[in-house]
Amino acid sequence: MHLAYPAVLSVLLFCTGLYGVLARRNAILVLMSVELMLNAVNLNLVAFDVWLRDTLHAGQALTLFTITVAAAEIGIGLAIVLLVYRNRGSSDIDRLRDLAEKAGAADPDTQQPDTEAEATA
Repeated sequence: MHLAYPAVLSVLLFCTGLYGVLARRNAILVLMSVELMLNAVNLNLVAFDVWLRDTLHAGQALTLFTITVAAAEIGIGLAIVLLVYRNRGSSDIDRLRDLAEKAGAADPDTQQPDTEAEATA
């Protein structure tokens, strides 16, 4: 097997995932795109493991570790997205970012002008 075939497929999958992360506004689609990028890396790890004929199969071991981390990441990420959707009614990333900026401006810990000091001045 030539190394070029899985490498090209891995590059195409990674670029598709990168486009999904940069272009999508829905948080669930962004998480799916991150998973696609991680699967492209896994394909690359296994392909290089087979090509190098590693006796320890380090590429496959790293792939299992990556799958475990990705499963934990997607579980926690999906739980956060569902919680945000319940509270805000939308999983649009731009809208959530705008809400965070507005909430920061109305923070009571920020310094507000003291009305009593202005009245005495």
